[in-house]
Amino acid sequence: MFTAQPISSLNFNILTTRRRRSSGVPATSAENNVRWVLQKPNLGSWANRVGSVRAVISSEDKTLDSDSKPLKEKDLNGSLSSSSSASSGIDLRAVIKIRKKMREKLIDKIDDACESFINGIGQGILIQVVSEEIDPVTKAGKTVESTVRGWLPRPSDHPYIAEYGADFTVPIDFGRPGAVLITNLHSKEFFLVDIVIHNFSEGPLFFPANTWIHSQKDNPESRIIFRNQAYLPSQTPPGIKDLRREDLISLRGNGKGERKMHERVYDFALYNDLGNPDKDDLARPVMGGEERPYPRRCRSGRPPSKIDPSCETRVEKPHPVYVPRDETFEEIKQNTFSKGRFKAMLHNLIPSIAATLSSSDIPFKCFTEIDKLYIDGVMLKDEEHQSEGFLDNFAKQVLSIGDRLLKYETPAVISNRFVWLRDNEFARQTLAGVNPVNIELLKEFPIVSRLDPAVYGPPESALTKELIEQELNGVMSVEEALTNKRLFILDYHDMLLPFVDKINSLPDRKIYASRTIFFYNNSGFLRPIAIELSLPPTPDSPHNKYVYTHGHYSTTHWMWKLAKAHVCSNDAGVHQLVNHWLRTHASMEAYIIATHRQLSSMHPIYKLLHPHMRYTLEINALARQGLINGGGIIEACFSPGKFAMELSSAAYKQMWQFDMESLPKDLVRRGMAMEDPSMPCGIRLVIEDYPYAADGLLIWSAIKDWVETYVNHFYPDHSTIASDVELQAWWDEIKNRGHYDKRNEPWWPTLKTQEDLSGILTIMIWIASGQHAAINFGQYPFGGYVPNRPTLMRRLIPQENEPDYKKFLLNPQLTFLSSLPTQLQATKVMAVQDTLSTHSSDEEYLGQLHQSHSNWINDPKIIELYKKFSSRLSKIEEIINDRNKDVHLKNRTGAGIPPYELLLPSSGPGVTGRGIPNSVSI
Repeated sequence: MFTAQPISSLNFNILTTRRRRSSGVPATSAENNVRWVLQKPNLGSWANRVGSVRAVISSEDKTLDSDSKPLKEKDLNGSLSSSSSASSGIDLRAVIKIRKKMREKLIDKIDDACESFINGIGQGILIQVVSEEIDPVTKAGKTVESTVRGWLPRPSDHPYIAEYGADFTVPIDFGRPGAVLITNLHSKEFFLVDIVIHNFSEGPLFFPANTWIHSQKDNPESRIIFRNQAYLPSQTPPGIKDLRREDLISLRGNGKGERKMHERVYDFALYNDLGNPDKDDLARPVMGGEERPYPRRCRSGRPPSKIDPSCETRVEKPHPVYVPRDETFEEIKQNTFSKGRFKAMLHNLIPSIAATLSSSDIPFKCFTEIDKLYIDGVMLKDEEHQSEGFLDNFAKQVLSIGDRLLKYETPAVISNRFVWLRDNEFARQTLAGVNPVNIELLKEFPIVSRLDPAVYGPPESALTKELIEQELNGVMSVEEALTNKRLFILDYHDMLLPFVDKINSLPDRKIYASRTIFFYNNSGFLRPIAIELSLPPTPDSPHNKYVYTHGHYSTTHWMWKLAKAHVCSNDAGVHQLVNHWLRTHASMEAYIIATHRQLSSMHPIYKLLHPHMRYTLEINALARQGLINGGGIIEACFSPGKFAMELSSAAYKQMWQFDMESLPKDLVRRGMAMEDPSMPCGIRLVIEDYPYAADGLLIWSAIKDWVETYVNHFYPDHSTIASDVELQAWWDEIKNRGHYDKRNEPWWPTLKTQEDLSGILTIMIWIASGQHAAINFGQYPFGGYVPNRPTLMRRLIPQENEPDYKKFLLNPQLTFLSSLPTQLQATKVMAVQDTLSTHSSDEEYLGQLHQSHSNWINDPKIIELYKKFSSRLSKIEEIINDRNKDVHLKNRTGAGIPPYELLLPSSGPGVTGRGIPNSVSI
């Protein structure tokens, strides 16, 4: 919000005179007296001035003219008696709800009192009601204008809501209001919750807003708020058709200039703000374009950097990055969790950790040192750069910090201390961990790379048939295992090998391109049987491929542990940069921008998607500022280092495909399911006990059915899809601007039928809700214990002809621990994972209608369908809970095995390891 300003800066005299002259109504004695109070120089403090204002209000209350009569409780509750007649028209009362700040300093309270008074005398908010009917004279919607009036508003049922009233008299033939225009005459913005117009025979008319209303001094244009009636473009009543078009034009902007923080302009830009060419070693290539394709982000329009004009100048923390005003976190989220917590974590906690540990940034020497993070904690230095009261007001709420002691919660994966060491747990997490979306059925043998052999050497894998059969212990041949769908693979070879040399050139950063083979045995367990770790060929070593198996004596056993750690490190990097950031955060940003630019807020598809867009642009902007940026947390703490976003771009180029973001299609593509029309969703899982897929299909099916019934309600036939100009422009912009670098791909779905639209929307809603939940909220429960899921490795595995091999033989545990992230790196990334795994107290979950959106649509049929959707999700929660108690489902139950709850729809606040928010909100 804008900084509170003195009352005199509100231009009280000018506004009062202008409004009175234009209306021909003389100033009341109250207004004249208040003007005198505000102007008198010798009244002293603000408190004295406000007290004088209140005294004027009290003394003048009985002498107010009829225009500024006090609001009565019955007025605000809508219990009005109609005074309509053929001559006088219909008397209406509009009730305006404005959200106040939750945490107010004294100056804010004084400012609120002044604003309340200004509103009370009709000088703060101008409101214009626009009819759905055309005025035959103006050829536009009929209008009637008033000001928000009434003295100090009555207390609302909600402690942070203020309610005001505005009275109108409209002609009998005015028609139904379709829009309201709001002009904010104050010097700063305010948050409008909604407007309700009373005294229509059909009942109250709702105008949901949940939006910031800019000050007229920042933008003279009034804000347009539409009624909660959904209209396709062709169905738009004539009186508000022009407003529909004007509102969309204002949201698109002109693509020029630097965006201001109060604006609501949605436009596309390249990822050209990740690096800072003007600083040493922080230059990063632009993401987006033929060489490094990427989805587009929200344009902020900052000037180019001095050294590289293709890059935008950065806004460094703690200064905010522009996002359209309504995309910013609401205050409850700022205060109780995300923005305050996320930014404090980046600006305060991470620097404090660095200050404490940087002088001794060393590896863990024993597992006990890791355990101390949960038992004893880390005593943080109280650095000067920390904001006053940080440790008291923030840190205690975050990670059990008290008296500068940082103590982490014990992550779920080590509820049984040694479960993580088992091969079965390593394999189980590919099906029920935080990244269960990369395992594939092994369909062909031998395994062959698709990379250019002239550059990357012979394409054949070192995982031979003989080696696999040896590890199968004669149970079956490779051919039988392939036929019976028993062999699976986690294959990061082709994705990572082009980056290995570049990453390994970074200090203390070592990586292999990995392949891991799993066997699904008769007991229902997935077991890792072989790991291949590859380096690019060199003249001296053209076959840099190393194969590791479990082994039955100490040396090979420790080698196997190191190989699994390298696989986990690769998995963590791909998870964070590809499956989490690219496939949910970055892809959703492009859909959200196009939705605001091309679909009116009264469009039924906008109304369907709106809950699934909440907070995404803001969290993405914060990530570009402190997580995925050059020198950010991801570069510092994950294997790819400074090449992290280049890896993400390469994955987008090679494998991202919109239609394959469908859960059923993705499972079939990976060979984890087979098409079967007799089964729900038309597929049958190859491994029945695949928790992510089994629970995910329940959620997917519920979303799909809800979306299909919704779409069919508004689009009775194919022709209505084709003729919807906003809808067609929306889909065209997603393909040709949001995903510009993939615009010519043949796999983009067409948008001609109800089935096409339902399929597209189901994918988007699934990505924003279920998919993001499944791969986000388990980050700390699984990654909070560094040995289970290291985010980087600092050493290659020592070979027999290398000096480090003798050190390994003497102390294999130290070799293992010294290969993991250092204490500083581990502590940083644990703080990030904890934050990213935390639900805000104002989270909006799938199927749960937030109170502020209770009147989101005026359609009883849709409300009924939504209730069915919500009820179905409640039943799904019961099904998942029952599955987690089934002893036959060994990937969910057993000694030390945490239940799979990442796709349980509901959750409370905090790190719960469950809950599906509507949107990508963290």
